[in-house]
Amino acid sequence: MQYGQKTNDVLGTANRGTPVESGLCNLCRVDCAGRCETWLSSLVGRDMLYPREFGKTTAGAANACPAGISYDTLRIQGRLYGAKGLSAALSGDADDCLFHNVGLETAFGNTRKTKIRLPLMTGALGSTFVAAHYWESFAVGCALAGIPIVVGENVVGIDRLAVLENGRVVRAPELDRRIEIYRRYQDDYGAMIVQLNVEDARNGVAEYVIDKYGPDVVIELKWGQGAKNIGGEIKVKDIDYALFLKKRGYLVDPDPERPDVVRAYAKGAIREFARHSRLGYTEATHEGQVREAFMEKVSYLRGLGFERISLKTGAYGMEALAMAIRYASEAGLDLLTIDGAGGGTGMSPWNMMETWGVPSLPLHAKAREYAAALAASGRRVVDISLAGGFAREDHVFKALALGAPFAKLVCMGRAIMIPGFLGSNIEGALYPDRRARVHGHWESLPKSVAALGAGPEQFFAAWHGLRSRLGEEEMGRIPLGAVATCTLLDKLGAGLQQLLAGARKFSVRAIAREDIVAANRETERETGIPYVTDAEDAVARRILLS
Repeated sequence: MQYGQKTNDVLGTANRGTPVESGLCNLCRVDCAGRCETWLSSLVGRDMLYPREFGKTTAGAANACPAGISYDTLRIQGRLYGAKGLSAALSGDADDCLFHNVGLETAFGNTRKTKIRLPLMTGALGSTFVAAHYWESFAVGCALAGIPIVVGENVVGIDRLAVLENGRVVRAPELDRRIEIYRRYQDDYGAMIVQLNVEDARNGVAEYVIDKYGPDVVIELKWGQGAKNIGGEIKVKDIDYALFLKKRGYLVDPDPERPDVVRAYAKGAIREFARHSRLGYTEATHEGQVREAFMEKVSYLRGLGFERISLKTGAYGMEALAMAIRYASEAGLDLLTIDGAGGGTGMSPWNMMETWGVPSLPLHAKAREYAAALAASGRRVVDISLAGGFAREDHVFKALALGAPFAKLVCMGRAIMIPGFLGSNIEGALYPDRRARVHGHWESLPKSVAALGAGPEQFFAAWHGLRSRLGEEEMGRIPLGAVATCTLLDKLGAGLQQLLAGARKFSVRAIAREDIVAANRETERETGIPYVTDAEDAVARRILLS
């Protein structure tokens, strides 16, 4: 679906409200009954790579060069010959060079490499109730798919059952639950990443994690995100919970201790309280002070025993982008996630989301430019993950190509959450006794699901493959949201394999900037990617005139 397109008759998809660049609705509901492309892909998987009703239809694309600057204004380059990146097991002949032989496995990291089966990771799933409610679906699905998952900021701070002694956490049931669910299904692939913001650092989250789980957990320093230019936020409806959060040290707005606020809440004039996190580096007046504080923090975390450390930064300007790339590289970090404006998985002020920060494409293009400049100076460049409005396999291809060779994976936020919602709703409708536990919203199946069959073994394209892998007994333990997540990720992987094969790249590690072109001159100017008819033009003229 092209940016702004509300329906796509070829795929049978539709969006509510206004679609954004990712192809998702700008407001994604957990109780949605369909039918955006990601929602349907979580059910039928690879079938969504093709037009619907094969054998009864023909299809033609409105395939043009759009105006403006976005990932839609990059195009994927196809090639006539060759096969780069073949594994040693493949001969290179036509019988071996099939798209399903394209290798998607990759890795990131400095001294200790983290293997992943798909070049994807989740966004930060932190203290929002959506993340908590559907965590089992997200975590089990991502672990089975072999991709990293991120526990976002403030999970310990908002946990009423967490115990802090002398300001340091000694018991963290919700954090433990999240880590342990993922680790139960994790093999040699993927990673559990735990974020650390100002409050988390004060609460001793890093110390708790290293003491209980050791260096197998990746710790992530949090500079920001693409959704907003302030710290993490949630809303709570209970004034007692708001008072609890204030006592935990958070800013709560409005102040639940003010008498007028208490009266307004009792009368129903105030119904919610917003909990806010602190901004980092408020005492710094120049970038040198930020560098010093950052390096001290990294050194402290290494001293605790963390072997892998990452950094998440947001859609700040060029100074902060350069600082993130240089400092993360200099400190020997394992991963830097760069999140473009517009993205988001949690709560953010809407007009801030609409107006602040650098959009994903120009931010990512500049990140690659700065990474290349750093590499040209002889310095190591940190492995990079690009985030901000991605949902489809073509987004993954374009982002990896734009950021090559420094971008190792793509971070998806809302897209990987959608199958968790969908599967949980189906599970709650099929099994009413589970509905409250899985946070299902449907009392009965909508027509869009019921049309596919009568049970999960018919609803989900990935069901039978997972059952063969896990066995009947274990299959009965995993949530349907995890099955939906695996179904979506399988579709994304297959679509990415097809795009790579068309570019004659048989490993995702072989992807390069030459594999994309700019659809208009403005995109060419901003990204440094040649315009569609300028790319290879010199080679074409040599063929004609030699």
